Amino acid sequence: MDPKSPDDRPQAAAPQPQPQPLEWRFAQVFGERGAGEDVQEVDIISAIEFDKSGDHLATGDRGGRVVLFERTDARGSASRTELERQDYPVARHPEFRYKTEFQSHEPEFDYLKSLEIEEKINKIKWGQTANNALFILSTNDKTIKYWKVQDKKVKRVSVMNLDASQSSDNGTTSSSSTSSSRGLLPNGGCASLRLPVVTGQDLNPVARCRRVYAHAHDYHINSISNNSDGETFISADDLRINLWNLEINSQSFNIVDVKPTNMEDLTEVITCAEFHPTHCNTLAYSSSKGAIRLIDLRQSALCDNHSKLFEEHEAAGSKSFFTEIIASVSDIKFARDGRHILSRDYMTLKLWDLNMDSGPVATFQVHEHLRPKLCDLYENDSIFDKFECCLSGDGLRVATGSYSNLFRVFGGSSGNTEATTLEASRNPMRRQVANPTRPARTLSSLTRAVRRGGENAGADGNGNSNDFSTKLLHLAWHPTENSIACAAGNSLYMYYA
Repeated sequence: MDPKSPDDRPQAAAPQPQPQPLEWRFAQVFGERGAGEDVQEVDIISAIEFDKSGDHLATGDRGGRVVLFERTDARGSASRTELERQDYPVARHPEFRYKTEFQSHEPEFDYLKSLEIEEKINKIKWGQTANNALFILSTNDKTIKYWKVQDKKVKRVSVMNLDASQSSDNGTTSSSSTSSSRGLLPNGGCASLRLPVVTGQDLNPVARCRRVYAHAHDYHINSISNNSDGETFISADDLRINLWNLEINSQSFNIVDVKPTNMEDLTEVITCAEFHPTHCNTLAYSSSKGAIRLIDLRQSALCDNHSKLFEEHEAAGSKSFFTEIIASVSDIKFARDGRHILSRDYMTLKLWDLNMDSGPVATFQVHEHLRPKLCDLYENDSIFDKFECCLSGDGLRVATGSYSNLFRVFGGSSGNTEATTLEASRNPMRRQVANPTRPARTLSSLTRAVRRGGENAGADGNGNSNDFSTKLLHLAWHPTENSIACAAGNSLYMYYA
C-alpha cells in the first residue's frame, strides 16, 4: 500500500483568530447639556431599554416620564433593484428619532406609613408587540404600570364657517375659511353655510395605561422582568419576588420570600431578578452577598430552595469592613442564548456559565483602581452606587458604566483581551489609555477563569482623576448590532462600532 501523501495526513487544528477590538464612534445624542447649563433633577435618566427587535428604545427619568425613540435609518427599505446593484452591503449604524413621551408615574404619599413615594422610574421592560401597538411595563418604588402605545389617526378639518381670527383662537385648522368681510349678515349670521371638509389624517402616537399593579410590595421594587411565555412577569423588592399575570392586576403569587421571622436575623437582601430568555420556568436573582441563585418554578409554589448557586468565595485573609458592601450584586443579565449570566458588583463584572457553578468563567476589573479610596467612597455614599451591565447580542462582548461619565467594553469570549474605556461625549475615544494590552495568561482547565482590565486603570490610568458626581449607571446594548445607548445625566448618548 502506498504511504499517505503529505496532503492526506491529518492537519493540526489552526488556532482561532482573535476578534479585533471594536472601534467605537459617536452616533447620536438626545438632550445634550450646554456648557454651564444646570441639569434638573427630574430630567436625569434612570432607566434604558431596547425592545427585542432593536427598532425602539425607551428611557425613564426621575420625573416619572417615559420617552420613546424609534429607528429611522433605511434598514430594509431599499428596493430589490437597488440591493441587486450593490456588490457589497452598506454598513449603517442605527439612527433613532424621538417618537413620543408620557407621564408614567406621579409622586404619591403613603398615609399609613407616612412615606413619600417618588415618581422616579426604576425599570422599563418591553412587552410583545401586537397589532402594531407597543407594550411597556414601567415601575417606580411601589407601583407597576402596563402601557399600550399605538398610532391613532387624527383628522384635520378645513373649510370652516368661521373667519381666520376665530379659527385661530379656537386652535382649528382652516386653510380655506370664509373671509370675515364676505357673506356676513348685519346680525352676525352667515349668508351661506359650508360643510367642513376632512383634508388629511395624521398619525399621532397615543399612550394609554392598560393596567396598574399596586399594593404588592412592602419594600422598594428593584427590578421587573417579562417571561418568555408572553403572559407573566415578575417584580422583586428587597425581600420578595412576586409572579404576575399581565391580564390580572388584582392578585400576584409570592414565589420567593427571604424575610426571616425575626428581622434582626436579616443578613441578605434581593438586589435584582430576571427571567431566563427562553425557559419560562427558570429565573435568577442576585443578593447583597454577591450570590446568584437559579430557581425552577416547577419545583414548588414557593421557591425556598434554589436549583443552582453561583458565588465566588473571598480568601479568608482578604476580608475587610468593605468586603460585603463591594460584593453586593447591583445587576444581572442573561445572555441571549440563555447559557451565561453577566453580573455587576461594585468592583468587577463577572461572567457565569450556567453549567459551571464553581466560579465565574471570566472576571473583568472595572474599579480596581478605586480600592485605596474605599473609605472616601463610603463617606460620600458612592460605594452604594448601582451600576448596570449589558451583553452584546452575539455574547462576545460585555459593557458597564463607571465614574466621570465613562463606560467600559470588554471582550467576553475566551482569549479575547479587549478592554476599551469610552466617555459619554461626542468624542468617546478621547479618554482612551494608550497602554498595550497584556497577553492572555494560560489558565488551568479546572477554573477556566479569566481576569482582565486590572492593569488599565480606567479614568486615572492616564493621569485623569475620577469625578464621582458624574456617573454612568444606565446603559443598554442593541440586541442585534454593535450599538450602545447610555445615559449621562439627562443626556442619552448612542455609539456604534
